[in-house]
Amino acid sequence: MNDNLLEISQDGDLLWVTLNDPARANALSPDLVEALTDLYGSDLRARGVRAVLLGANGKHFSAGADLAHLGTLLEAGPEENRADSERLRDLFESVLRQEALTVAMVQGACVAGGCGLATAHDFIVATESSRFLYSEARIGFVAALVATYLPLRMRGSDIREMLLNPEFVTAPHALDKGLVNRIVGEEELRQSAKQLVIGILEKASSESIARTKRTLLEVLGRPLGEALERAAIANSSARATDDCKHGISTFLATKSPPSWRDPDD
Repeated sequence: MNDNLLEISQDGDLLWVTLNDPARANALSPDLVEALTDLYGSDLRARGVRAVLLGANGKHFSAGADLAHLGTLLEAGPEENRADSERLRDLFESVLRQEALTVAMVQGACVAGGCGLATAHDFIVATESSRFLYSEARIGFVAALVATYLPLRMRGSDIREMLLNPEFVTAPHALDKGLVNRIVGEEELRQSAKQLVIGILEKASSESIARTKRTLLEVLGRPLGEALERAAIANSSARATDDCKHGISTFLATKSPPSWRDPDD
């Protein structure tokens, strides 16, 4: 494995991660998929990480599938194709289930699997010139994996258009669709993402963030009765946490919620 495909640095409770294969537009090679899955699949909160900020070196965030690897699929059999699909599934699931807050910082092109990687994050901060494309239908693929979690971000009609009409979507259009959360200037990307994250972490308990993320995944697409039952369990179990007890006692004593982030972080 190429150990240089990711640049990782921790700054207090923030983990900065950078895709580092600009010569190939940060294509999702098997090695990069494995490195990202290992990182996002780990217990980052146990390491003191409350937020992960993913960016990319070079002109583009990610061009999607690695062309050399894509070529090998032409001769692959059912078992090989299933294993390759499951590796991509594991990547997206690791991002979706990561209990720290996650933010993707997107510049340039964000295509296919790269777009899936970005949209699996809790928030996307994009530059004004960034462009988004689910290109799978152009080459006979199906953007099946992303279809499972895009309803967390977009309405059904916009998902259908994104996946069936494989055209680039500009940043302003992506903002209108709910695909991205913020658009900023080219030079403001990292700082704006950091400000977004810090603003959330000051207001919101990390335990509450983790449990809310878990609940959103668990109730998605379930029948109403089952979804409400799972939600009731999540609601009641949260009341026993130290963060909930601290939040309620602080509010009762001061008429204000606590600040959840140490200024020194």
